[in-house]
Amino acid sequence: MIMQFNNFAEFYPFYLQEHSNRTCRRLHYVGSSLVVVLLFWAFLNRQYQWLWLLPVLGYGFAWTGHFFFEKNKPATFKHPFYSLLADWVMLKDAIFSSFGFATPLDQFKQNQ
Repeated sequence: MIMQFNNFAEFYPFYLQEHSNRTCRRLHYVGSSLVVVLLFWAFLNRQYQWLWLLPVLGYGFAWTGHFFFEKNKPATFKHPFYSLLADWVMLKDAIFSSFGFATPLDQFKQNQ
């Protein structure tokens, strides 16, 4: 059965639970960062033929983290839009919030 969420605020704590493994989260950060780098590089250099690599980089690193380290199925399969948004929110939180790259769920709960 697919869990139902009324909004992103309900989904995000679930998403963080699905990313409790530090290596999995770091692989997400690497993939998301490479997506940004490739996107800027491709547009700055007018190398649009490389844009097909965006989902390969983003999902490739994330799914490797889930299958080999987290040992669960990516939330993308059941909640694609919220999961994509949550990837970027998690990266933003890791960079700009107090939890850094450590344990986001515990810090998220404290801030609620």
